[in-house]
Amino acid sequence: MKRSSRLRIGIAILAASLFLLGTSRVHAQNEAEKTYKTKCAACHGADGSGSEVGKKMGAHDFHSSQVQSQSEADLAQVVAKGKNKMPSYEKSLKPDEIKALATYVHDLGKK
Repeated sequence: MKRSSRLRIGIAILAASLFLLGTSRVHAQNEAEKTYKTKCAACHGADGSGSEVGKKMGAHDFHSSQVQSQSEADLAQVVAKGKNKMPSYEKSLKPDEIKALATYVHDLGKK
């Protein structure tokens, strides 16, 4: 096989891999958004600033420096184990779902 043919095949494989990786990330983000809306928004609000109910229970505003200074791993730990009045989700969500949700929460707070 000629070198130019191998190069074209390699480029095609790389492009397909990048496309699939991007598609996978978009899917994970969409699923995290759905999970947030069903499990989190009632207390944390659609925009992460906290609903009236959530504020009364002590839910943190995701835009605050207190939340934004935490790593996604720290946020994932809170989602998994719960904190104060927030329930634990480690039995109802898979680890990759928790990680995606933590990323979503962190990004939501940046908006």
